[in-house]
Amino acid sequence: VQHFVESGGGLVQPGGSLRLSCVASGIIFSIYDMAWHRQAPGKQRELVARITNRGTTMYADSVTGRFTISRDNAKNTMYLQMNSLKPEDTAVYYCNYPGAQQGTHYWGQGTQVTVSS
Repeated sequence: VQHFVESGGGLVQPGGSLRLSCVASGIIFSIYDMAWHRQAPGKQRELVARITNRGTTMYADSVTGRFTISRDNAKNTMYLQMNSLKPEDTAVYYCNYPGAQQGTHYWGQGTQVTVSS
């Protein structure tokens, strides 16, 4: 059974940085494309960054140039380096497959990121 554990969130001032981690278990992590999703209060969950099993990356326009997704297949771990954070980045951040949908796929608990002065 797949299992994702997200960590690294917290409260940060605008312009600050955070590094999120996601440890995966129950899957052959190295063969899957993976992604970071986020859900802000009152909004739908959205995909912010994805990485293929070979390391090709893609980003939502809203985070391009500020966020960097990476993975360490030997550690079954994915990362999201977030720089120049803005209040609109405030959300719960989740890791999952790029096509994962609420209600039909397993989701971990996520990690809360709050950007506020």
